[in-house]
Amino acid sequence: MIGTRRSYDLVAERYADELGDELRGKPLDRGILAVFAELTNGGVVADIGCGPGHVAAYLAGRGVRTIGMDLSPAMCAVARRTASMAVGAADMTALPVRAESLAGVVCLYAVIHLDGRQRAAAYAEFARVLRPGGYALIAFHTSDADFPAGGAKTLTDWWGHQVDLTFRYLDPGAESEALATAGLFPAARLDRAPHPDSEHPSRRSYLLVQRV
Repeated sequence: MIGTRRSYDLVAERYADELGDELRGKPLDRGILAVFAELTNGGVVADIGCGPGHVAAYLAGRGVRTIGMDLSPAMCAVARRTASMAVGAADMTALPVRAESLAGVVCLYAVIHLDGRQRAAAYAEFARVLRPGGYALIAFHTSDADFPAGGAKTLTDWWGHQVDLTFRYLDPGAESEALATAGLFPAARLDRAPHPDSEHPSRRSYLLVQRV
């Protein structure tokens, strides 16, 4: 994951400028985050792969006690500066969090950088840190005009920086099975088309799962 960490370190400031306000134009995202906030009310939620902290800040604004974690230290620095919450660098396949200590985990568009083995490890970690009855909300791209589910896009230049990033397009059914194998079972699923004016034109899926 060294390439992923270094790549996001390079683009952290520009990423925040471009995408830090993206929820404003995404009503379905705000809606499912509001549901997630209500389901996890009263506990601590970790935003894993928090980027510049905008999702965590949105949850915090709805009264959720939220912490942020990201593989990129530069992203953590941006999130720490822009959101009023604790933020730390962490690998989602080995979270520095006590078992059964969280009411919720939110992970939007971060597992797309992991291969199947790494995603299985991350899902096992999500299950480990969630208390019984806790929820995880995971979002990912499923397809676009160039790539079907199961495809992968490699990015080597991003906003003028040389990067090494792989974006995977995932199958919601297969990811639901992998999550269930980890002990996280389906509660709800949302599939949606892209908002063409505010994001990459890909279809997306949101899986809300629960540790039972």
